[in-house]
Amino acid sequence: MLMPSIFRNDVFDNFFEDPFGSYGATDLMSTDIQDKDGAYEITMNIPGAKKEDVQAELKDGYLTIHALVNAKRDDKDEKGHYIRRERYSGTGSRSFFVGDDVTEEDIKAKFEDGTLKMIIPKKEAKPAVETKRFISIEG
Repeated sequence: MLMPSIFRNDVFDNFFEDPFGSYGATDLMSTDIQDKDGAYEITMNIPGAKKEDVQAELKDGYLTIHALVNAKRDDKDEKGHYIRRERYSGTGSRSFFVGDDVTEEDIKAKFEDGTLKMIIPKKEAKPAVETKRFISIEG
């Protein structure tokens, strides 16, 4: 049964609670990265997001994931009366350096049940090409 905060142990419980329930900043795009054989596997939880609201962009060696979330939470008592109604709408993005040699075609991505899974192959960094130039000295 839901009870107003005056019936809880501490009257400051609501003051320190996350105002968006489970959709706090740390939960919106929580990410796990695993080092697999020859690839990195990124698993990102984006609760409340739809596939069409998640975009990935690869630019200058950085993979950036953008997400838009529109969520709503309704808490009702046994009679169907609202105790609390909250709505959350927000955006978030995360960026990871994946290397200059990774292309869009290399990355495999799947979004299912609020979870984005991406496989990014490891590519050997090419050593910088050093060119020697000799300066002619007159005299």
